[in-house]
Amino acid sequence: MIYFLFFLGFVILILGAKFLVDGAASIGKKIGLSQLVIGLTIVALGTSLPEFIINLFASLDGNTGLAIGNVLGSNIMNTLLIIGIAASIYPIKMATRKCRTDVLFSLMAAIILLVLANDTFFGKAENLIDRTDGFILLGFLLAFLYYTFFVEKKEETEEVGIKEYHILLSLLFIIGGGLGLFFGGRWIVSGAIKIAGDFGVSDTFVGLTIIAVATSLPELVTSVIAALKKNTALAIGNAVGSNVFNVFLVLGSSSIIINIPFDTSLNLELGILIASGLLVILFIRKDFGGQKMAVSRIEGGLLILAYLCYFFYLIFNQLF
Repeated sequence: MIYFLFFLGFVILILGAKFLVDGAASIGKKIGLSQLVIGLTIVALGTSLPEFIINLFASLDGNTGLAIGNVLGSNIMNTLLIIGIAASIYPIKMATRKCRTDVLFSLMAAIILLVLANDTFFGKAENLIDRTDGFILLGFLLAFLYYTFFVEKKEETEEVGIKEYHILLSLLFIIGGGLGLFFGGRWIVSGAIKIAGDFGVSDTFVGLTIIAVATSLPELVTSVIAALKKNTALAIGNAVGSNVFNVFLVLGSSSIIINIPFDTSLNLELGILIASGLLVILFIRKDFGGQKMAVSRIEGGLLILAYLCYFFYLIFNQLF
């Protein structure tokens, strides 16, 4: 039965993501939000629900390795694989300042986590992401939301047709899509844990790979759909917005529930996350002519290749 739900979960995730994007985009347009704001808030929060639910359950069960692995693995996948695939479908174009600022928020979240997690750098006995760190992360989330609504909202973005639905239908899409993401993600993760458990791999490895891939499927589907519709602001806003929510909200809430030990070996993942953010910024800013910048199809392919190298390194390192 668990294997049936595992495969059914993929279908529900895809449908849930589609309805969530349509409903959120419709409501966002009705109330005057830019496409970037839609991607950074409603869609990003909705697609982060699987990470949030999994980390909530993992924290309550004391499974902290799964919790931290899930966040780091998901964010690396968002930055390298999802932005890479979206750019390969349709080059991600946006105003220079917008792209730089939005990716910088994601980069800043990784750097803040690096500082908070490595307590031994500051003379403490062990590395812990504790409750104080959790409240600090939630504080940064509030600052991020303030910027998004009261600063970024004022900026213009490229106009791409967004279909408007009746407000009640839009809300139904969002609720139904969110439920699809929740149940689909839960069934996939439950099946993945069962499969991975048969091979006796660590919880952190499961979080970095199977769980991260499964819980990032909504972000992947959402960005692919947005790229196919040439809605590039939503495609990149969804990915980097989810990164911010994963660190500030998901990991912040988890560490308030229980102190999360941080293994120094995970600094590799944080380093990769920071480096990938800098790489995306480099791609976006490569043209200094004052025109709209872009992550090209070739650069998208390089991001995909980088993720595949990292993913297979994890598998090789675990097995050998």
